[in-house]
Amino acid sequence: MPAENSIPVSADALAHSQHVSVFLRAQIEQAGGWIPFSNWMHDALYAPGLGYYAAGNTKFAEPAADDPKQLKGDFVTAPQLTALFGLTLANQVAEILKQSNALDILEFGAGSGALANDVMTAMDALGMPVRYQILEVSADLKARQQQRLAVWGNRITWLERTPEEFSGCIIANEVLDAMPVELFAWSAQGELQQRGVIWNGQQFDYQDRTANAALRATVPQRMPALPDYCSEINLQAEGWIKSLGQWLTRGAAILIDYGFPQHEYYHPQRHRGTLMCHIQHLAHDNALMAPGLQDITAHVDFTAMADAALSGGLEVYGYTSQARFLLNAGLSEVMMKQGDLSARGHTNLRVAIQKLTSEAEMGELFKVITIGRNIDGGLIGFTRGDRRDSL
Repeated sequence: MPAENSIPVSADALAHSQHVSVFLRAQIEQAGGWIPFSNWMHDALYAPGLGYYAAGNTKFAEPAADDPKQLKGDFVTAPQLTALFGLTLANQVAEILKQSNALDILEFGAGSGALANDVMTAMDALGMPVRYQILEVSADLKARQQQRLAVWGNRITWLERTPEEFSGCIIANEVLDAMPVELFAWSAQGELQQRGVIWNGQQFDYQDRTANAALRATVPQRMPALPDYCSEINLQAEGWIKSLGQWLTRGAAILIDYGFPQHEYYHPQRHRGTLMCHIQHLAHDNALMAPGLQDITAHVDFTAMADAALSGGLEVYGYTSQARFLLNAGLSEVMMKQGDLSARGHTNLRVAIQKLTSEAEMGELFKVITIGRNIDGGLIGFTRGDRRDSL
């Protein structure tokens, strides 16, 4: 686990983190000295003008201006890695739109805007003049997206809230993992506890309390009591999935993220949970370090997401690994259409595809689940290797 002073950050970044710390300490004090971890994670990521996604720091990897070989930012996402990701995903989007008899796409959390740009490019090539909507909670990222995607004019619009009704295709790439989670722990005596955050006079620290009603009603249904075991539960993500059933009238949502089915998520050997942080391409599990300067995520329990979809009146159309999904959706064919490339271009392409599909990289850790209603199903991304029976 890295120490906060071991991360090379600028004086401005340190000053910003100190402002975030003051804000978080005030939140803890106002709550009586303890806040649930979900509150901490929300404010550390999304507090207006302060949180990691609300401030202006560089999050997504991009080449540094003075040395293209060096990446700025804290982490790499698939759309930043290569346009092949979005160009291939578009094949599945097109099928969903045809089954929905619609031309509308809605992306949640569009990041740098790279995925939207690549999907739009592919849809035009397919002769489908789609309308693209983005719902982005980060004002900073929204401004960056608007600058990057200005070339598309009014064909891309930004929403302030979810629509009352929607037909078409929804995309959410690495959205669920960034929703605030609750931390829970089983004590040595097998008692369920809720983990929160305190200020101990010198630094932020964890403190456990008796689990609240929501945790008592859900956690024991998903795993047995395992002494000295800590993990997470993403009730906010489950609520978001259920809410899709209230306004998605026809179509499907493609959800892409890293995670496991429930029996793997709460495996006895995963006794420290899945909480992960990213800062300047360093991954670690100290979520209380450098508030406002690092991303905080948790892996996704895809069984819980599928159950939430069914509870919301939706169907689960497929679940598989990212590698299998991309290959099913035509990654090889898309790659072949890239035309003449330099030797360096071919090398970069092979490296990107390896990272997207290798079991040792993103290929197996990342999963794709598609949920929705009132379409035929039988989607191309799941023609082989559908793992719904593992959920």
